[in-house]
Amino acid sequence: MPLYAVGRLATVLIPRTANEWVFGCGAGVGDGALALWQRVAADDHPAVWLSGSAREAADAAALGIPSVPKTSLRGFWRTARARVVVVTHGFGDVNRYAVSGAFVVQLWHGIPLKRIGLDSAETLRTSVLPGSVLLRRLIATMYRGAARRIDVLPAASALVRGRLESAFGLPDARVPVTGEPRVDVLSSGTPQARREHARAILERAGIDADARLVLYAPTWRDGEPDPAVPTPAQWRALIDLLEAQDAVLLIRSHPLGAGEYDPPFATDRVRPLGSALVRDATAVLPVLTALITDYSSMAFDAALVPLPVLFLAPDIEAYADRRGFYGRYQDVAGADPASSWDEATVQLDGLLADPAIRAERIARSEELSRRVHAYRDGRNTLRVYRAILKGARLRGSAEQGESVA
Repeated sequence: MPLYAVGRLATVLIPRTANEWVFGCGAGVGDGALALWQRVAADDHPAVWLSGSAREAADAAALGIPSVPKTSLRGFWRTARARVVVVTHGFGDVNRYAVSGAFVVQLWHGIPLKRIGLDSAETLRTSVLPGSVLLRRLIATMYRGAARRIDVLPAASALVRGRLESAFGLPDARVPVTGEPRVDVLSSGTPQARREHARAILERAGIDADARLVLYAPTWRDGEPDPAVPTPAQWRALIDLLEAQDAVLLIRSHPLGAGEYDPPFATDRVRPLGSALVRDATAVLPVLTALITDYSSMAFDAALVPLPVLFLAPDIEAYADRRGFYGRYQDVAGADPASSWDEATVQLDGLLADPAIRAERIARSEELSRRVHAYRDGRNTLRVYRAILKGARLRGSAEQGESVA
């Protein structure tokens, strides 16, 4: 807390520039922050990326993006001087102690299916006095106070807007329906160009993009045991299917849980696709054959392609009790989510073997896309950029006592 107090005092004394931007992303150099960076750089705004590791700094340098360590004095200074601060996860994406007074843009990192922020008991849960109602209320008050610093939080649609307003305690005016910059890569240009871009990313990672690729993206269980890890017998049946259908399963698990998905025997039909290989997996979706997931927002991204999606969720009831969902899980997953790899393997076999089943799954994705994506024109980033410029201009005029009518 003392550091926050010092930071707050410093940001009162340090004048912010008229047009400098700083960017950070909890997942590295990528996601919506990178899409917006490219738009900002095209207009020659002074900007810098706040890196959290040597890997991030190297990734930024490879893209020609200047960076400074976010926790350094330079990181503090650049954040304290910036007019616009862009994050995707939280204020810790940049220098968290120097955010006060900036025009804050929270791009978030996917359409929420599971409840987040103020809507989730998980956000308010603490290991210290876990049964204390007073402590939970205090945490909620602090979270709400921090969220009030957010000036723009883009939403993919009116449906998603309601979720974000509730989760962050924000009014309509701060949650414009612009579409998400992070998914412009799935609707910009031609379908062929998007597939070629995806192929190039996979080939740089050493993966044959000509193969029938199925991506499995399980949700991180916050350190709890993952109930979806296959048994040896399930691995055998799954790999037999992959061999019969000449397909490859790519595993996109959380870095801390990656080892759980190593098959118990050697095979070239299962490959890791962790963030160390591909920082942002969104762009590879157009070249995939199918996606398997449980509660990941990637299902909404895949709907833009559109890509057939299978749902594997062995712990729906327990997960709903602990995290909760926006709406009903079956409204997204349908009436037939698999509860085990035995069921998922049968469903995957049908999808790979039967064009009619594949077409039906694609139709589901198209319907989901119509519900959650207001825009599919590749211009989400531009709309967000314009909303930021307008908001920052109005904020600046108000601070100077000018009329903003």
